[in-house]
Amino acid sequence: MPSRTAHATTEVEQSHTMPGLQFNEPLSWRVGKPIAVAELLRRLHLLSREMKGMDQEEEHRDSFTKVARELVNHNLIAHKDKGVKALTACCLVDILRLCAPDAPYTGPQLRDTFNMIITQILPALADPSNAYNNQHLYVLGSLAQVKSILLLSDIPSADILLKSVFQICFDVLSGSSRSMQGDKLTKDVEINMSAMLVALVDESPTIPPEAVDIIVAQFLRTDPKAMSGSTSKNKKNGVVDEKQSTLTLRQLPPAYNMAKFICNMVPERMARHFSQYFNDVIVDASTASKEKAPRKSKKRHGDGADDSDDDLTGPTEEDLKELRKVHGLLRELWRACPGVLQNVIPQLEAELSAENIQLRLLATETFGDIVSGIGAAGMPAPPTLDPTAYPSNALSDPSENTVSLNLLTTPSSPLPFISAHPQAYSSYLGRKHDKSPLIRAAWTTGIGRILTTSAGGAVLSQQDEDRLISDLCRMLADVDDKVRVAAVRVVASFNFRDIVSKLGRAGGVTENGTVLSTLADRARDRKHLIREEAMILLARIWGAAVGELSAGNEQISTLVGGIPSKILNTCFTNDNEIMALLDRVFFEQLLPLRYPSVKAKGSKISNGHSQNSGANTEETMDPDKTRTERILLLARDLDERAKKVFYTMQARQQVLYKNMTGYLMRCENYNGGVVEGNEPDVKKSLTGIIQTFANWLPNPSQASADLWKFAKMHDRRSYQLIRFCMAPDSDYRTMIRAMKEFDKRIHDPPSSMAASSGLRETLMPLIYRVSLIVYNKSHVPAIMDFSRTDEKSLAATAHEMLRSISSTTPEVLKAHVQEFCKNLQDEAPSAQRTNEAGAVDNLKACASFAAKYPDEILKDRNFVQAMAKYALHGSPPEAAKYAVSVIWAASDKKEMLVRDLAQNCTKGFGYGKEGFLARLATLSQLVLLAPNELDEEHTDAIIDIAIKQVLLQVRQPSTQPADAYEWSPTVDTETQAKCWALKILINRIRSHPEIETLPEVAAPVYSLLFKLIDQFGEISPASNTPPTHKSRLRLLAARLYLKLCTSKSHDALLTPSAFNVLATVVQDSETPVRVGLLHRLKKYLNAQRLPQRFYTIPFLLAFEPNDTLRSNTVTWIKSRATVFSSVKAQSSSSKASIVLESTFARLLSILSHHPDYNSGAEDLVDFARYIIFYLQNVATEDNLSLIYHIAQRVKQCRDAVSATESTEPGATSALEADDRLYHLSDLAQVTIRKFEELHNWTIQALPGRIRLPSTLFAEVKSHTEAQRIAERNYLPESVEAGVEDLLKAMVRAAKGTGKKRKSEGDHHADGRDAKRSKAGLPVRKASGPKVVKGKKAASSKVAKTPKPKSKKKAEDADPGSGERRRSGRVKEVEKSYAERDSDEDDEEMQMMNAAAEEEEAAAEATDSASEDHGSADENLVEQVQEEDHFADEFDELGEEGKKEEAAAEEDEDPAPKTMTPVKSKKKQPSVSPRAKKPPAKSKPRQTSRRAATRGKANAKNITYHENDDDDDDELLSDPPGSE
Repeated sequence: MPSRTAHATTEVEQSHTMPGLQFNEPLSWRVGKPIAVAELLRRLHLLSREMKGMDQEEEHRDSFTKVARELVNHNLIAHKDKGVKALTACCLVDILRLCAPDAPYTGPQLRDTFNMIITQILPALADPSNAYNNQHLYVLGSLAQVKSILLLSDIPSADILLKSVFQICFDVLSGSSRSMQGDKLTKDVEINMSAMLVALVDESPTIPPEAVDIIVAQFLRTDPKAMSGSTSKNKKNGVVDEKQSTLTLRQLPPAYNMAKFICNMVPERMARHFSQYFNDVIVDASTASKEKAPRKSKKRHGDGADDSDDDLTGPTEEDLKELRKVHGLLRELWRACPGVLQNVIPQLEAELSAENIQLRLLATETFGDIVSGIGAAGMPAPPTLDPTAYPSNALSDPSENTVSLNLLTTPSSPLPFISAHPQAYSSYLGRKHDKSPLIRAAWTTGIGRILTTSAGGAVLSQQDEDRLISDLCRMLADVDDKVRVAAVRVVASFNFRDIVSKLGRAGGVTENGTVLSTLADRARDRKHLIREEAMILLARIWGAAVGELSAGNEQISTLVGGIPSKILNTCFTNDNEIMALLDRVFFEQLLPLRYPSVKAKGSKISNGHSQNSGANTEETMDPDKTRTERILLLARDLDERAKKVFYTMQARQQVLYKNMTGYLMRCENYNGGVVEGNEPDVKKSLTGIIQTFANWLPNPSQASADLWKFAKMHDRRSYQLIRFCMAPDSDYRTMIRAMKEFDKRIHDPPSSMAASSGLRETLMPLIYRVSLIVYNKSHVPAIMDFSRTDEKSLAATAHEMLRSISSTTPEVLKAHVQEFCKNLQDEAPSAQRTNEAGAVDNLKACASFAAKYPDEILKDRNFVQAMAKYALHGSPPEAAKYAVSVIWAASDKKEMLVRDLAQNCTKGFGYGKEGFLARLATLSQLVLLAPNELDEEHTDAIIDIAIKQVLLQVRQPSTQPADAYEWSPTVDTETQAKCWALKILINRIRSHPEIETLPEVAAPVYSLLFKLIDQFGEISPASNTPPTHKSRLRLLAARLYLKLCTSKSHDALLTPSAFNVLATVVQDSETPVRVGLLHRLKKYLNAQRLPQRFYTIPFLLAFEPNDTLRSNTVTWIKSRATVFSSVKAQSSSSKASIVLESTFARLLSILSHHPDYNSGAEDLVDFARYIIFYLQNVATEDNLSLIYHIAQRVKQCRDAVSATESTEPGATSALEADDRLYHLSDLAQVTIRKFEELHNWTIQALPGRIRLPSTLFAEVKSHTEAQRIAERNYLPESVEAGVEDLLKAMVRAAKGTGKKRKSEGDHHADGRDAKRSKAGLPVRKASGPKVVKGKKAASSKVAKTPKPKSKKKAEDADPGSGERRRSGRVKEVEKSYAERDSDEDDEEMQMMNAAAEEEEAAAEATDSASEDHGSADENLVEQVQEEDHFADEFDELGEEGKKEEAAAEEDEDPAPKTMTPVKSKKKQPSVSPRAKKPPAKSKPRQTSRRAATRGKANAKNITYHENDDDDDDELLSDPPGSE
């Protein structure tokens, strides 16, 4: 470009006659004779005004020569008056404009001119109140419009001036040089400065690096961290940057806008400058890290391999600080002017592969923010999912789409990064496989931001979005906890609408492989932080969806309806830390105490969104009903396991209420340490109950210390507040106020009490557990309303909750029971009208309440008549049963009413008539509750109806083969009638008053039950009972056996042979039958209502094909073992803890009489699975010696069961029964020794002996016979090797299959057998009629015991095997063949309660008003386990390391669990050898694939909350868990 500067011309006198500039007054002066300032200002103003009106004309340029020379005179340029400088600058820019393109100045003159303009005029623009501001604006406008600023490029060494131009312009706009008045600049200043600087950048040959730095620095003005230093500095100097103080908000700073304008106007020029700028920082830092990196060692660092990058020295802290600033600039530059980064993005992509982890981390974070359109100011505030807000979020709420008013944090991407830089984006996506968890965590955060911002508002295709969501799902299950917690926080950054529309698109929380289901899995993560965040987030998502769930939105119900189930199911881990977290989440998130918290209409939350205000809802909303609706919505959508947890949490309150009452009374007796009376006893009593509470909390030692502190504080007000929270007569508001005040007192205690930081963390979980929050009296009216109206389809749940309330906390119904009874009275049925479907639930609740508070029930005639109508016409028949219970509990004329009901039910009874099922149910309850009020005529009529008219009649004869046997999900009328008839017979002997005549009365009934079980439900002489009837009747007979045995007098009538037949029901071919019996068995055993021998039955599940049933039973067995261990710790009696160990002898007895027993080597190895199953679940290093001793003792006895059966057809002979017992004793000893070697345990000799039940084992006749039996080895030679191979194969299979091993029950029988054969494991053959062939019999001969090398005395011989073990660790104990009688069979069970009773007596002696704390743990366990032993599963899953319940299989036999193909010829397992008419068709002990599938498909859900009197009503539907 040619120079536009003209050389100085010679002086030419101005001709006044020439056209052009008319100004002709001198502007310069001689030294010593200056022009007055006023005069000088007048002349300059005159000159400036004249030149402003002139246009550029070539022929008049000579007229400006003199003025131009005078204007650059030092006297004017350096004049001390600001006005003179301002007017001189105006004239100079006009000269440059009129003389363009050739300036009439030399280089030095131009340098002086621009130096004055840049250093004096431009900074003055920062003060709009300046008297010469208009002149300053004129100068700026001329420089920008005429582009005379470009003359700077013709000045030698102009870099300083160029830098000053950029520096001063940005300072003016940023306000750093503004006057104290703080007047705002006009928009023209920003526009003209921007145009001037764009011209400089675009047309100047070079731009100094300092100028580029200045432009780049403007983009940091949106970064609060970068500006915080300068802000604090300005404040320190007394100058407040007002523009920076408002950056957060509504507009971008002018300096930022000018830099953005420059970059967008000349992107190509700026791209080169920026590329060089970032290259100097990024590449140099990367190079420095490589140069400083030491040589890598080839040695591996084990678990630390992922963090091997940390071994690199990397950039220094200063370098990292600069790098972070630079990467923040990149974020903002992409958001403002992406065109300038076209050469920088490849450099950033290369940084993704840097060796140093810190560089890769910065690059990964930067890429995520760039794609998301997030600038240096960061993300906007995350959305708040408030679980207490009412109304909750609605998808139709437009406020969900409200855009944040904060421009700095609003994500924005001018270009779609994915399409603009596809290669870089692909490289970024590859970071999900980075070896460092820090990188993967940062990458997870990045893709979360991309999803929430939709790539900064740019185009994000459906395919790209689905890919990122899939990656997020994988990151939630990453192996490293840093990645998982980052993924959980990413999900928390989504608002409710995005959770539904984006994350929920792949499926809901119940569908495997989705984001929501994987998030739900994190609620059981092994890291507490992840568990906590995931559980709280899940609860908040569900809380935000309550509005849509209430409105019946099916999509939302599918997506998030299962969240409460996932949260409550974490209870099964039995981890105290998880339990405390669950309580906090349940009462602070799922059912928050402050709900409903009504938001004011139009109120805003932190991120600019508003909750759905719901017009006028505040005026009509009933808080109690709204809260109740939320409770019912939660309970309605729970799965069966979670429902057990929910209802048991409410039942737990009553147990803890008693314990807390005892604790408060002991605190009062302790009196802050000033004890009056027996101080040691008071302290001991308080110590015991404190330890009980501490054992339920995450940190027992800290909890114990905190509870002691609370006791020493002796705050009586706090005691009263806790009682308010627990009291049934406290309404919800009273309870919440008491809880808030208590929380405040322990968080900020009065001055008289010492504060404790951990007191709140210890006491609040206990307060949550003891308070009546859900079953509060304020909720009862709303629950009753929902049960009547079925509003929002909540009637069924409301009925279920009323039943639970009536059975657990009937006290809260007191205020509403009259209304309750009147509703029942109004809905009473008749012969022409049936009652409402929910009446049975209400009747059950009323019966439960009446049993506890009979005086509170209505007693007027109309109500009693209504109950009588239910008894005669109620539907379903259970309604009649509960109506009778209400009449019996509340009526004052019981005898008369009983006779009337019996007369009405028996007179004219006919099968199929109206209400005949209700009459049968009424009769069953009458014979139970009022046997003395029924005369002989009525009793005979009832028995005749039950047996002749119902049980022995087959009104729908089966056309299928006689051995047909199957389960049906539906129950026909005939089956119901027979079930009620059986209950009549059972209830009659349950209520029989005379123990002496009981055996005679009960014998026919016991015989009937035995026949039903033994003949697979067949009762008809014609053998034409429908198959679906037989399965129901067999299950009912088995469960009625259990119910009878809850009474000691009735249990004595169950013979060992009948017990053995009963035990085989758990191996029934139909899964619902097995599940139904085990469910009832576990319930009774949990409540300690059955004798010890019933613990034997669950161990027959060694071949159970149903994976869930098997694992649940394993969990239950181990939990019972834990309970017995805790009893041992609290008791001085050794017998209190050997219940399961002493059961081993009974197990061997049952197996010896098992229909499948065979003394062949293969069958014995197969039977070893029962023993292994027992050892896996019971044996420990401490009790293995005892179990081994019991196995030895069995061989020292004879079988006593066969003695009573020897005369029956098909019965096992006494000699054969003894041989079976000795075979199994030797098998058990071999298996135990191999099990011992596998676990590296040691069997110790016992100092005493265990006596075996005399009903099962008898004395050996002589010492010589006993010695002969002890010296003989009854096992075939190959059995020991087979057992050893079996155990080794199980270990290998357990190691190889891992956690995700599939259940063998999911495959066909042929596939199972082939798999077992391939693994070298024995295949369980089918059970059909035994056919002993010659070869088989020959191979079954008992091998002789090899003679020992040295003879020893009989008492020194090891009776467990023929050869001595090498170490001699097992020593012989003193022998005794004397057995105890049958009265001692239950001694161990009785000892279990001895310790608790002794402790209770001691506690009563100390404080008769307090509750027993010594058995608090056990009582709690019993209460919680009442609902299908779910608390037992806590213990087991806790022992398994908090794994999923399905992982409990890892401790079990990995080999296939099914027994034989159906084609085998062995006898049906569940059929007694004495059965006269066994089914001809062979059915395997375990379910075939066909049967298992059918049972699973047909199973239904049933109610689990039942009283003792309705234990078997659920037979009218499928047993729980039959799926």
